[in-house]
Amino acid sequence: MKTTKRFLLLPLVSCLFALAGCSEQDSTPTASEDAGTPPTPAVDGTKFLLIAEPEGANDVINVREDSGDGDDVVIVGRIGGSANPWVEGRAAFSIVDGSLKACSDIEGDSCPIPWDYCCETSKLPTATALVKVVDENGALVKADARELLSVKELSTVVVTGKAQRDDAGNLTVLASGVFVKKM
Repeated sequence: MKTTKRFLLLPLVSCLFALAGCSEQDSTPTASEDAGTPPTPAVDGTKFLLIAEPEGANDVINVREDSGDGDDVVIVGRIGGSANPWVEGRAAFSIVDGSLKACSDIEGDSCPIPWDYCCETSKLPTATALVKVVDENGALVKADARELLSVKELSTVVVTGKAQRDDAGNLTVLASGVFVKKM
């Protein structure tokens, strides 16, 4: 009988230790997770935000046509061009030329994703640019652009930086500064 009690107690004690070990891990959501607000960026975005709008900004289409690889550029556009214009976890996003209309700019259009420019799809290939916010060493900043720059879809931004061209003619702007226009 004593042997039977020991065999019954052993699994019970093991379960208690296992439960105690699990309860030590804190799985309680933080206040920001609980409230649904994004966490604070780990990188200070103020060093990339311009306090005054740069002069001489050109539209996306003009910069795509006129800039060469390595040229200094000042470009203006609206964040969008696809359902998800963001590079997750990085300070990068696509912008669209101001001559194109987002669905929200068209009276009576109730598109749930107006920043994808679905009414202007055929014009997008020559009217978009990728913006990558880079640090002083030219490395892409490892922080979400929405949090880093306090921007969202359809925000109008003026970006200063260097043009980077690929073999297909696509334009990427290696941004050293971003000015966010008030809506």
